Amino acid sequence: MPSVRSVTLGVWVGVGSRDEDAESAGASHYLEHLLFKGTARRSALDISASIEAVGGEINAFTTKEYTCYYARVLDADLPLAADVLTDVVAAALIRAEDVESERGVILEEIAMTDDDPGDMVHDEFALALFGDSPLGRPIAGTAQSVKALTRECIAAHYRRHYTGPNLVVAAAGNLEHERVVELVHAGFMRCAGDTHLVLDGALAPFGARELAAVAPAGAATRLINRKTEQAHLVLGMPGVRRTDDRRWALGVLAAVLGGGMSSRLFQEVREKRGLAYSVYSYASQYADAGAFGVYAGCQPKKLREVIALCRAEIGNLVQHGVSEQELALGIGQLRGGMVLGLEDTGSRMSRIGKGELVYGEHLSVDTVLDLISGVTLDDVRAVADDLLTADPALAVIGPYKDPSAFTA
Repeated sequence: MPSVRSVTLGVWVGVGSRDEDAESAGASHYLEHLLFKGTARRSALDISASIEAVGGEINAFTTKEYTCYYARVLDADLPLAADVLTDVVAAALIRAEDVESERGVILEEIAMTDDDPGDMVHDEFALALFGDSPLGRPIAGTAQSVKALTRECIAAHYRRHYTGPNLVVAAAGNLEHERVVELVHAGFMRCAGDTHLVLDGALAPFGARELAAVAPAGAATRLINRKTEQAHLVLGMPGVRRTDDRRWALGVLAAVLGGGMSSRLFQEVREKRGLAYSVYSYASQYADAGAFGVYAGCQPKKLREVIALCRAEIGNLVQHGVSEQELALGIGQLRGGMVLGLEDTGSRMSRIGKGELVYGEHLSVDTVLDLISGVTLDDVRAVADDLLTADPALAVIGPYKDPSAFTA
């Protein structure tokens, strides 16, 4: 991206919360915190101060299937970012005292999510849809599982998953590929005496791994009785896996149903009836499973009406499909959203990093735009018939006691 003066560099690790068993639940997210606590060459303050001293930022995030450590800096400071990131990922100390001090921070993070029902309801929906499985559990674990994690368990998780064949380094910005390769190689080599990392072997994209089949829990309902000013709900069903060709049609369907202010749900629930401020639909994909959901937040006394409207709009989509005008709107929304979302170095880095790690291929922007443009009315009707006819799972947070009151 020669027109910018910045670079975003990311190290992607093919491990997330779904790679944990019940005893290690939360370990991947715990590592995201611990890797910034110090290495053989840098203290926690050194790590953050070195990047902030040049006006950059360094951070990380954990998902159900991968973890990413990234830094965004001026193009001239790429050597510094590469040195710090490789040191953090390859040579973390994972000291017992850091495990204990960070435990409180993570418990506060979990508590913060629990205090935000708009976030918490999505975790409850995952549990309703996938049950007590790795995909159904929250990414950060629970307060109980985090309190039980030991330094030995976390360090073993680090040694098992942070290996050369499980890493992808991605970069975008004002840079040259050969220079990035040189800097990353030099950074990892500097860590050679302080790390377990084996920097050889073929990359194993997550989608190519052997995964246990995920059996959706079906039409479960989870109700959290809480005295909130606003009730929150997610209604949904199993979706498609990440490599399913139907994902483009499902994206168009989600855009038509609840993708913006002109969507069916927004018009019916908010514009015509004023029942909710926020209402939208979304699709999530994993290596071997997926989810399709509708979220809404409304006054508690209006919840049943909102659920009924959501069910009715889903049923209407199945029965009648979408119009030519809606198809064009959905395609345009997906195409524009994707391109406009790729105008900064961070989003470009994320796109190529995830493409390499979880797909094992890199589709060009033009190829993806063509695939979206190729979606037809029949494609949308077929994916609606395949997915939206299933009995939906439901998660509700609000001042209610009887979950049966919200079943169809």
